[in-house]
Amino acid sequence: MFDAVVAGMAWHWVDPVAGAAKAAQVLCPGGRLALFWYVFEPPADLREAFTAAYRAALPGSPFAAAPLPGLDAYSAFFTKATDGLREAGGFGDPQRWRFDWDQHYTRDEWLDVVPTSGGHSRLPPAELDALLGGIGAAVDAVGGSFTMHYTAVVVTAVRELTPG
Repeated sequence: MFDAVVAGMAWHWVDPVAGAAKAAQVLCPGGRLALFWYVFEPPADLREAFTAAYRAALPGSPFAAAPLPGLDAYSAFFTKATDGLREAGGFGDPQRWRFDWDQHYTRDEWLDVVPTSGGHSRLPPAELDALLGGIGAAVDAVGGSFTMHYTAVVVTAVRELTPG
């Protein structure tokens, strides 16, 4: 038995009812299930420029179709997770916790971050270099640095002390 089950940026791949039921089976009474997602939102002057860089370097990428989705696009994940917890049973009332922060990046700092997320680490080197060149040019065009807004949302619930 475990005191906590935690999933970061992954629960949307799990059947929300079956996953919650399995978590309830392995959690100690009073243990916590915590499901995390985070969203980053570039400033308006960079949102379209980043999308243009994806269109130029990776035209088939989902990131090339439209500007990066904001927090509203993730709300369906939170709702499915919350509904799954309620349907599976065995948990107290689910809660949503929200944390917002801003992080300032220089061009080079952001170019170090990009390859670490969203499957970028699996891109062929030439494609990644082309993408980073376009993103770097976009950051240069706004003065060489910017502030990214982040939001993390946690859907969480405590395993009931007694089943039912």
